[in-house]
Amino acid sequence: MPEQGRDRTDHLVALVRRHLDDDGNVLGVYAHGSATLGGLRPYSDLDLLAVVRHPTAHAQRAALTDALLKVSGGEGRRPVELIVVVHGDVRPWRYPPRREYLYGEWLRDAYERGAVPEPEDDPDLAPLLTMVLRADAPLYGPPPATLLDPVPHGDLRRAITAGVPELLAELESDTRNVLLTLARVWSTLGTGDIRSKDAAAKWALGRLPARDRPPLAHARAVYLGQETEDWRGRTVRSCADRLVREIRAAYGAGE
Repeated sequence: MPEQGRDRTDHLVALVRRHLDDDGNVLGVYAHGSATLGGLRPYSDLDLLAVVRHPTAHAQRAALTDALLKVSGGEGRRPVELIVVVHGDVRPWRYPPRREYLYGEWLRDAYERGAVPEPEDDPDLAPLLTMVLRADAPLYGPPPATLLDPVPHGDLRRAITAGVPELLAELESDTRNVLLTLARVWSTLGTGDIRSKDAAAKWALGRLPARDRPPLAHARAVYLGQETEDWRGRTVRSCADRLVREIRAAYGAGE
């Protein structure tokens, strides 16, 4: 990872180690997402995965969440998405994998009301761990392949399609991200590669009928900082439905 990228994350690595690294519990911290897929965009999060040796205590997760609330988002700060996994929960690989901890800005309201992330099974770890392995961007610890098993392609396909209904439920409240994520799911199913959101949208735009392109093109332009977000008069539902049909067809073709 470029040194300037490390500058953005050094404080986060230190924060993770301060709250979770009792007796050497933190085995590694890794960058993934936009920072490793073509560079951070105006709306990109700082995406980190931490691998720990032992499960965390409730008090540790609560303190870590309080600390992240102070450094994630807000004026001049990028949002942070931090996932923590216990080494033995992801190696050897099993489906669904188990997530120890999640911090994301979309959950801020719940955190500010006192909610503390709890361990749970999470199929979304399949694409995330795949990205971590491909990025090979350690911020602390050994290369990720030292700690993580590769995700079988069938489990990757299964995981990315499992989240489609939940995505559609958020279409009205998070339109840009939903359309871009649907395009990425389709792109991954069609190519076997996990691309950046803007690259996946470009791939999808070249394959969508002309009538369904404008909403996705707008989502991509907003993501790149080229346009101001405005969904008035745009046929968002039609575009989303078309993307879902393409996802189902691509998933079926790979069975």
